Amino acid sequence: MKSYLKDPVDFVQLQRALVVKFRHLGDVLLTSPVFSALKYHAPHMTIDALIYADTEAMLREHSDIEQIHTVDRTWKLQSWRDRYQHERKLMAELRSNHYDLIINLTENNRAAWLTRLLKPKVSVSQAYPHRKGHWWRRSFTHIYHISPNPRHTVEVHLDALRRLGMKIEPEQKKLHLGISNTARESIRKKCEESGLVDDKFFVIHPASRWMFKNWNAAGFAQLIDALSETGSIVITSGPAQAEQDLVNSIVRKTNGTIINLAGQLDLYEFAALLEMSSCFVGVDSVPMHMAAALSVPAVVLFGPSNEYLWGPWMCDHRIVTETVSCRPCGLDGCGNSKISDCLQMISPQKVITAVQELLSST
Repeated sequence: MKSYLKDPVDFVQLQRALVVKFRHLGDVLLTSPVFSALKYHAPHMTIDALIYADTEAMLREHSDIEQIHTVDRTWKLQSWRDRYQHERKLMAELRSNHYDLIINLTENNRAAWLTRLLKPKVSVSQAYPHRKGHWWRRSFTHIYHISPNPRHTVEVHLDALRRLGMKIEPEQKKLHLGISNTARESIRKKCEESGLVDDKFFVIHPASRWMFKNWNAAGFAQLIDALSETGSIVITSGPAQAEQDLVNSIVRKTNGTIINLAGQLDLYEFAALLEMSSCFVGVDSVPMHMAAALSVPAVVLFGPSNEYLWGPWMCDHRIVTETVSCRPCGLDGCGNSKISDCLQMISPQKVITAVQELLSST
């Protein structure tokens, strides 16, 4: 396989592309501009995705994606015979599509093996620092490097297309999150049943699946008490018990009236709820990216993760941080304790002020 092709790609000669991203929900949503930009510049192409099955909701309604192939993380827990059958079926499906372009957006070794086995005319991937040696580089026809300075993940993904000679315009960088009418109707019904009649309300999503990214219950309770004077409050969380426990702790501490939908919404319903809301307040997590995709004003608390890489993308927002010498560290809490002091140090008034400033500017 040729490596390091220098010439820009003639997309007219390419018919079908596969975009590969094996990561979590938010990471997959941040790839959505790649599909949009590729379709805009090469409208004749059929574009597919290969992702983990539990992240499919992030791309299912994307109008520029023809087919989504998935890998189920539970395969590795099954017998070798069952896993072999799954892998064999997936490979047969991929081979039947005769991909002549593969865009790899993940450091997973599976992407390199698939590219070697599928033998596309053109393939592109980042030169991930920990993928040393010739094997990774020679798995792809085009390799690109990223800046050592902080740069948003969306731009890093789009660099794959830039490496192939494509010029990306600002309007093509927007996140895309489609919402079905079924999801809209379902959330309208749940809102009515919960007593939400105000057309101006806040969505508060206090928990990340990664607990070291979470603020504290007392702070959120004070925030809710202040915002209750401005509009209705809907509090949400994922289905995990730890997330719901945090919500319950907040509810016990607040004096405001809250509509509690924690653990009751799937991702599609949550997206429909966000679409209806006036403002999102939360932490660094997939709901933040969903709010950005839907152009919902967002106030987000950041601790150990880098807001320049992962912050709300192309939407009105405010980032709330505490200035400490060690952030962003990227660690799972101070001393790997799952508790990040830089987050716990943020005062409720600082968050309240950020929300007020954002609302007055939009």
